[in-house]
Amino acid sequence: MGQFQDPCKTKTRTSAHETQCDAYYECFDGQAVLQQCPNGLVYLGRRTQGLFGVCDYDFNVDCTDRPGRSFAQLNEQPNPCDRKSRVVGDITYCDRYWQCVAGTPQLYDCPNGLVFVGRNRGIAEGCDYPWRGAYCDNKQLAKVTNSTPPPPNPPISTEHCDWLYGIFGHETSCTRYWTCWNGTATEQFCIGGLLYNEETHACDWPQNVAGCQKHPLCKNDANANVALGKSCERYWSCQGGYPRLQRCPATLVFDKQSRRCVNPPTTDCDVPSTTPQPETEEAGPIRANIARPQRRRPSVEAEPIQQGGQFIDAPLPSALPNRPPLPSGNNFRAAPIPGAIPL
Repeated sequence: MGQFQDPCKTKTRTSAHETQCDAYYECFDGQAVLQQCPNGLVYLGRRTQGLFGVCDYDFNVDCTDRPGRSFAQLNEQPNPCDRKSRVVGDITYCDRYWQCVAGTPQLYDCPNGLVFVGRNRGIAEGCDYPWRGAYCDNKQLAKVTNSTPPPPNPPISTEHCDWLYGIFGHETSCTRYWTCWNGTATEQFCIGGLLYNEETHACDWPQNVAGCQKHPLCKNDANANVALGKSCERYWSCQGGYPRLQRCPATLVFDKQSRRCVNPPTTDCDVPSTTPQPETEEAGPIRANIARPQRRRPSVEAEPIQQGGQFIDAPLPSALPNRPPLPSGNNFRAAPIPGAIPL
């Protein structure tokens, strides 16, 4: 059994626990604070030589005088070198995992904001968003562990991002949200009248999203229709607390009582009247389609001519001038129509 040593008087500002090999004391504000090594590691005492801070594998540390282990250490951490995938999740923290490197287990942290889901899975390095599955059941996040001092892997925040990786709601709008990748935020939009749901981290129907009545027009009902002044055709359609300008179908008007499009007339709107198109200086007045009379060819009248001191009617133009003489014989007779050629 070891003896207590004030960590504030040591070079590393840490000291070993009296009975537990995986526990140690660390100096904070002049006070000795009890700490635990990550699951599977024990206190070494040298920061430059330890695998994780002042902690290292137990086969590198002599624990004969401090054989005790914490409750977490009683649940033996699987060795990743014994697995076919060469990777295994930590049994205490869901955002850490062990990987076999050159025949030796190595402890790794998931990218900030993600949890371990398995080799060749997730969105980055075998890690994924924590809300996509029950990955943290009976475990805790190393980044958000309530401890003094703060956890070794605290959340890293940037503009619009609570963590380096994740999907987060917009500060002022319910129809927008941020996707963060390695600390870079990209603004996204929900379409089709949907709103961003903080619980599901996805766009959802307005009735499933509480607390998004942000526009004055929709303060009474987040999903109601609101009249647009004195307009009989246009109105506001509130979708999750945000108004969208809409127009009634043809021949319908907006009824302020029922707050929907109906057949006219209503209390405020009469039947729409069909008015003629106004005259313009460029186009001129609108002329009706008046049937124009068809043009007729002028009739040709025979002009009298003088012959032998007397006037006789000249032949019509339709008669053939210089017609050939009629053949003679019994088979031909004079045509009953003057000027016609017999067959």
